[in-house]
Amino acid sequence: MTTKTLLEHRETPAWRALAAYHAHFGETHLRTLFGDDPQRFERFSVGAAGLTLDYSKNRIDEHTMALLFELARERGVETARDKMFAGASINNTEGRAALHVALRSPVGTHIEIDGNDVMPTVLAMRERVGEFVEAVRSGRRTGYTGECFTDVVNIGIGGSDLGPAMACEALAAYGHARLNMHFVSNVDGDQLAAVLNRVDPARTLFVIASKTFTTIETMTNAASARTWFLASGASESDIARHFVAVSTDVAKVSDFGIDEANTFAFWDWVGGRYSMWSAVGLSIALWVGRDHFEAMLEGAHEMDRHFAESPIEVNMPVILAMLGIWYRNFFGTASVCIAPYAQALSRMPAYLQQLEMESNGKSVSRDGVPVSVATCPVVWGEPGTNGQHAFFQLLHQGTELIPVDFILPLKSAHDLPGHHRLLIANCIAQSKALMVGKTAEEVRAELVAAGMSGAALEALVPHRVFPGNRPSSTIVLPALTPRTLGALIALYEHKVFVQGVVWGINSFDQWGVELGKRLASRIGAELAGGPPCGGDASTRGLIALARAAGE
Repeated sequence: MTTKTLLEHRETPAWRALAAYHAHFGETHLRTLFGDDPQRFERFSVGAAGLTLDYSKNRIDEHTMALLFELARERGVETARDKMFAGASINNTEGRAALHVALRSPVGTHIEIDGNDVMPTVLAMRERVGEFVEAVRSGRRTGYTGECFTDVVNIGIGGSDLGPAMACEALAAYGHARLNMHFVSNVDGDQLAAVLNRVDPARTLFVIASKTFTTIETMTNAASARTWFLASGASESDIARHFVAVSTDVAKVSDFGIDEANTFAFWDWVGGRYSMWSAVGLSIALWVGRDHFEAMLEGAHEMDRHFAESPIEVNMPVILAMLGIWYRNFFGTASVCIAPYAQALSRMPAYLQQLEMESNGKSVSRDGVPVSVATCPVVWGEPGTNGQHAFFQLLHQGTELIPVDFILPLKSAHDLPGHHRLLIANCIAQSKALMVGKTAEEVRAELVAAGMSGAALEALVPHRVFPGNRPSSTIVLPALTPRTLGALIALYEHKVFVQGVVWGINSFDQWGVELGKRLASRIGAELAGGPPCGGDASTRGLIALARAAGE
């Protein structure tokens, strides 16, 4: 694919056809589409890995989808997908493969990078994690006083925090009765201090998760935790019982004081935000157990096989991705809302923020040339039904068109009567309300039935009209289990990949986070009394205020 073809999206046949069809079809109301097609749900829903995607409430018809699939082919999605699964160096700016799919592949799989099968080392590390997890959960591995661990503190940030924290909350119903899970990511000491105030050092296990073991927030928190532990009366030799590391750099782990025997490695071909399937998922495995962690890997692998093998017309990640392209690039939508109707998935929007925006928040193509079209939208959200009493007003009657992904488990882990039925009803009702809206005629009829008339009625009508035609997709899980959670996360991973291919960007680097890190180091040195770092008046003024306050 040439640079010109890669960058000048609007000149390609499929892109031009979609733009022309949007001008003709784009404002067609979903009411009309459903009225014209009683089989619309059956026509626009697909199943995979135990999940169902209902995308019938999107502003599409069969011709729209055909054009979107043609665009996917035109942009080389199938070829790029095959390269990823084959271990090619698709992360071109870092010269690496992006082979997170290997981390959840089963015994008997062969996946090569540069002619070397990575699966033996993946499976060996998976076995080490499993053995460690069983030792802690059974009580065979104890703290230095001989007591069983009651608390696990995961210290990481970004992919070393968001994925494990999200998964542990999502799978709380599967958690170990004796263990309490804590996650520390913010360099703001309030977070770490609050956790340390709640735990007993003799019964606490620290998991330090950092790919490079140089991430400043993680290493600052880890050093403070180490100091706290030693101040409790523990000795240096006791660190081996209470601190383990997950990292690609064994030497730096050793320098910190953690024994190599307590280090769980992963590989540079695993991006941080794609790493929860590796030893970075140690905290998840400690919480839910080896078997349930394996089930999560199996669910993700099932979605991998669907993505790798299914025709794109029935390929769930491709469909979800191309719907996003339709709205972002042809309707001009600037954000997408994630609305999980499961309190256990309350961290899912935050997890997807990193997965999507760090992956595809790029303005430069793989070839180093500015892209010609909009890329990743802003990702945000909250669990339902909370969102209904917060931001759903904007979704229904605001001036922005914002697509919504509803995530709905059909069964709950609790047995409180009536609650889950009401939750499901609210999810379905919100997607329907966004779709149909309410016309002025319907509002008038309601107000007349309520006894209103005349000027008072007419004054109220505009405020109670809902335009509708607001698109949404609903991802249905039979229940929130380790297996379905794995499939759900893999679905979004592959969606992000497909969109990156269509936009012509590298979804697996994150150079945009580096500048702030370097500047923070220089400013931090000045705050500590070092030489002035110079720069603009605002920076100088803020540093002066901080130093005057004693920082």
